[in-house]
Amino acid sequence: MSSIWSGLVRGAAAGAAGTTALNATTYLDIAVRAREESDTPQRMVAALADATGVDVPGGRRERRRRLSALGTLSGALTGVAIGGVAGLLRAGGVRLPTTVGGPLLGMAAMAATNGPLAALRIADPRRWSATDWLADAVPHLVYGCATHATLVAVSRVAESREPVPATSPAMLLRAAALGAATGSRGTAGITAVAFTSDRDDRGPVASRLGTGPGKALTGLAAAGEVAVDKHPATPSRLSPPAVLPRVALGATSAAAVARRDGHDPGLPALVGVAGAAATSVLGVRLRAAAERRLGSDRPGALAEDAIAAALGWLGARRPTRRE
Repeated sequence: MSSIWSGLVRGAAAGAAGTTALNATTYLDIAVRAREESDTPQRMVAALADATGVDVPGGRRERRRRLSALGTLSGALTGVAIGGVAGLLRAGGVRLPTTVGGPLLGMAAMAATNGPLAALRIADPRRWSATDWLADAVPHLVYGCATHATLVAVSRVAESREPVPATSPAMLLRAAALGAATGSRGTAGITAVAFTSDRDDRGPVASRLGTGPGKALTGLAAAGEVAVDKHPATPSRLSPPAVLPRVALGATSAAAVARRDGHDPGLPALVGVAGAAATSVLGVRLRAAAERRLGSDRPGALAEDAIAAALGWLGARRPTRRE
């Protein structure tokens, strides 16, 4: 796991370098075209503060200055965060040339910026002119290429001193399946790990769950969840007390299978987190759609039971050969 956290730090530093390049490109555009500086970041922070009930203190002038500073800081944090994710992926064994990785990071940064703008109805990118799109796309492309090139340069120095674990695409798919199973049924992933493991396996989670008591406890927990899930009084899985354990169990089950089968657990754990979070949201929406169409929640719930069981088995099953 040390290599994963080192990758996070290297990626965050690369993201900071990319953010500097983005800001320089943006201000160069302002200087050349003599256009006004965008107040969109400030408006987005204001909209987020209003939506969450957070009060930005001060009079009109002080509040405007604070919002302007917070808008700039939010952009910097976004750039650093995207770089950190890129560093995690590289530390997990994902390698892309700058000609591919740079534009992908630029697109990720654009999505992270423009998505909230559209969701909060601050701006509608569909109505932007070609010039507006170029003014947005070029700095983000510069950000992506600068971030990726910096990450590669910094990482090569570190990677010459420490081994970089190989990441199997098949293992990542299995981690995604375990995360998705956990997002559907919180105990599905960890129960699948228990029923496909034994006490002699590598890793403390798989070896302990693979015992008789481990299989019995996880089996009872899974059966209880299947029954409780059908009760009308059961709270939403998207409430913090419900979604946080799902995300944690998604990471745990994916990391346990990776360690058991001889893989570095860091990147699979992150994939398990993403799979559990995404499927938690998707499952609620699909269940609601099925209930509206069929007039009952029961068919959708039973179908989700089957899907969770299948995904858990696909993710935790022992490979016929080393992946």
